[in-house]
Order: sequence, then structure tokens, then C-alpha cells
Amino acid sequence: MMGHLPDGDGAESEDEAAIFSEINITPLTDIFLVLLIIFMVTSSVMSKASPPSPLKVDLPKGGEGAAAGDETVISVIVGADGKVGLLDEVVEAKDLSARLTKLHGDKPNAKLVVLADTSAAHGRVVWVMQVARFAGFQQLAVGTQAGPK
Repeated sequence: MMGHLPDGDGAESEDEAAIFSEINITPLTDIFLVLLIIFMVTSSVMSKASPPSPLKVDLPKGGEGAAAGDETVISVIVGADGKVGLLDEVVEAKDLSARLTKLHGDKPNAKLVVLADTSAAHGRVVWVMQVARFAGFQQLAVGTQAGPK
């Protein structure tokens, strides 16, 4: 009979018969904990990978670079139309130097990453990097999206 424990010789006795009325949830709990850990790790990676942007950019394809780790990263965005974004807002060209100088004073060891659209003018990207260099940033990088391997 299903749901009962047989005794030693295969027959069931009334006092030893026990009905399985409980569900073992330990394997289910283990699966949920593993899924929770996976979601926590991937969500933290995704939030670091895509900073909020005041401008929409189509990053060029490139190889995989070194991960940022615990470094402070400041992103400057250069749109296809030449507009520059910094910290969730569009910044006028005349104000960029002062804003970057203040950011460098607040976070002197920060890395500056330029996220430029594929159709942004090369001269504009170089200008942004030069302004960042004059503001005091020593670690500059150009952001790309992972390309085919």
C-alpha cells in the first residue's frame, strides 16, 4: 500500500504503519537559496555594468577589459550629437572642466571612463579626455561593449 512503511518481512502491521504526511522541504529550500545567491550576484553585476545615462549611446564593440573591482568609476558620456553627460545629467561644454575638477577633488583616486557613441566625433571624445586630464584624472579609459570572441 502506498504511503505506509512496510515492516521487515514486507507486511504491514497496524502499530508500525506510518503515513507520510509531511513533505521534506529541505531540497526545495536549498534550490531557493542557490537561486537567491545567483540573482543577487547577477543583479549587482548588472547594476555596475550599466550606469544611469542622461544620453543614449551605442558603444563600439571591443574586447573584454579588466573589471573595475572596488575602484570608484566616474562615467562621462559623449552622445552621437556631441552632447556630454555626467552624473545623470547633460553638462554644457563650458561647465565640464569645473565639474570634473570638483569631482576629482572629491574622489582623487577615481577612474574616469568615457562612454562614447559609435558615431560620436573622434575630436569630441579626445576633447573630453583632454579636459579630464587637465582636471587631474590620471586613470582614463574608453568604454566598449563586449564584442564577438
